[in-house]
Amino acid sequence: MLTSGEPELLQPRLTEPTHSDPSTTPRVLTILSYVLEKLVARNDRLSGGAAADGKSLSTFHGVRAPAISLEKYVERMYKYTSCSPSCFVVAFVYIDRLVHKYPDSLVVSLNVHRLLVTSVMVASKILDDTHYNNAFYARVGGVSNEELNKLELELLFLLDFEVYVSPRVFESYCQHLEKEMLCNGIVERLPAATISVNDVTEISVDDTQTSSPSNHQLQQSSSMTSLKVL
Repeated sequence: MLTSGEPELLQPRLTEPTHSDPSTTPRVLTILSYVLEKLVARNDRLSGGAAADGKSLSTFHGVRAPAISLEKYVERMYKYTSCSPSCFVVAFVYIDRLVHKYPDSLVVSLNVHRLLVTSVMVASKILDDTHYNNAFYARVGGVSNEELNKLELELLFLLDFEVYVSPRVFESYCQHLEKEMLCNGIVERLPAATISVNDVTEISVDDTQTSSPSNHQLQQSSSMTSLKVL
């Protein structure tokens, strides 16, 4: 966890969202949570609840699965980091790229939370004009700043720094998420997806980059309680 000598901005107290509020949580986040939970449940059955045989994702493995659900974890990140919903879709693209590139390594309950917070953080650096630094994401995600720095580098190298997502690919993943929910009895359709990406093929891993949060964000972060992802 963060040390007491760091700026107040990076030491928020986090509280768990007690329920999903359709008016504040974008539908795409709910759908993405559902798809990831479905994937993890299947892979946990295949692996017997243990880490997969492949070593590619071993850096992301925790001692045990966190108690917080993926849905609440996604809500938590969206609430406190104020990153755009597009970041979560791009994070899903990154995770899917890993799945296809390293088929011997499964996304399971032991690693999905770390994979997700790292992927969302990297996506926010690509997509959002302003974003919080690694220390803040570590606090929100329930890991140490040192560990998240390590996870970020690991993710980038596993992806071979291929972090650019074209508008066409982004739209195809939005359509995939929509199809998943329609096939499972959800008839509401996603709103038209929007994304703003530049022709960037790699990113900086400068841990000192930070945003200038709004007053609303600062007030919100002051009410947060801590989370620990083991």
